[in-house]
Amino acid sequence: MTPLASFRNEFLAGAQTGLTAVIALIVVYLSPWSHMVGFAGIGSLIALYGRFESPAGRNRMLLQAAAIQTASVLIVSSAKFAGLPEAGLLLLLAFMCGIYLFICVTGRYGAPGPLIFVFAAGSCIGGDVTPQVILERTLVTGGATLLGWFICMATAFLREVPSPGRAFPKAPPAPPVSHRLIASTRTVISTAVAMFIVRYGFDVHYPAWAGMGALAVTQGAYLHVSMNRALQRMVGTTIGAMMAWGVLQLEPNIWGLIAFVGVFQTVTEMVIGKNYALGQMFVAPTALLVTHLAAPWIPSDTMVPERVLDTVIGACIGMVVAVVLSTMDDRRYLDRLRRTSGEQQA
Repeated sequence: MTPLASFRNEFLAGAQTGLTAVIALIVVYLSPWSHMVGFAGIGSLIALYGRFESPAGRNRMLLQAAAIQTASVLIVSSAKFAGLPEAGLLLLLAFMCGIYLFICVTGRYGAPGPLIFVFAAGSCIGGDVTPQVILERTLVTGGATLLGWFICMATAFLREVPSPGRAFPKAPPAPPVSHRLIASTRTVISTAVAMFIVRYGFDVHYPAWAGMGALAVTQGAYLHVSMNRALQRMVGTTIGAMMAWGVLQLEPNIWGLIAFVGVFQTVTEMVIGKNYALGQMFVAPTALLVTHLAAPWIPSDTMVPERVLDTVIGACIGMVVAVVLSTMDDRRYLDRLRRTSGEQQA
């Protein structure tokens, strides 16, 4: 467990995201485009970024995240409408994972990194797509992202600011371009392998989850962080998936689902800073419920086991690729860490 840098900011980030999700979901559900309610939830997730940035820095980061999130929906939906086969869509998504990782590391986006953008892109692979669907998905997602930006900016005065005696965490400096390219290449390979294995080996409905599991591992700054994150993600996701299963067994109506999404999203941001696995316990049900809204063609009784299976396979593949394709710098750093740990224990 890691002490929170600022409980007020962590709580506020969760409240901002939860409020964005609830308002966006309600507005879209009550509109003529109620069938796009899931994409309102997807767009609201951009409020997660930049919680410790300066007001100007967060404004810039949120607008960039809004553009990327909306573009993700537009690109994959358009590719599906253009007739790109499923295998091509999975390869496209894998390349997007690598590109988004490079963008997030270069821009020092910090948590949640590229995962939110990949979640948006992966949500567009299934279902029938027409020009009208592309337009509706893009407009609803974009509208929800702008709502998130507005709520975060309107409530920025509530944030705790750093003081001379209390500094807030900042994203680490971007590594050299060559390191970023290597990490992006590893990500493309691991996510592609993971998605193809679960799709054609296990015939799952949502292979993007496996890609996200691999991405969560390979986006780690250091090898030992990647391994630790993989284990925590598997444990946290398994518990969170069971929580989602419990919610779906209640067969809540749309208002109940919206309430659960708002609560889970708020709690996630309050606990993920303390422990990654603890955060995943609430991220998983949020993602599953939003997916249930965005992709009603996926049977709800198969979503939970598929999410666990995809995450475990994706994380394991990410671990293998991270080790096999690790650089000498990765191994030297791990060796220095091991030696330092041994000396401290001695």
